[in-house]
Amino acid sequence: MDEQLVELESRIAFQDQAIHSLSETVADQQQQIDALNSALKALREKLKALEPSPIQSNETEPPPPHY
Repeated sequence: MDEQLVELESRIAFQDQAIHSLSETVADQQQQIDALNSALKALREKLKALEPSPIQSNETEPPPPHY
């Protein structure tokens, strides 16, 4: 009976340590996700602020003459 109790306490201690470690990992990953989202938002804003390209798009260019 005492051995089973010690085994259960050992398992609980290991699980507590694993949960704590996983919780820290999730928190770190959330910070990284937040930073990446902020960077993506900034890049989108910069892209919107860029002037239109001086190169015409294919849609506005007239088709070439046919021979």
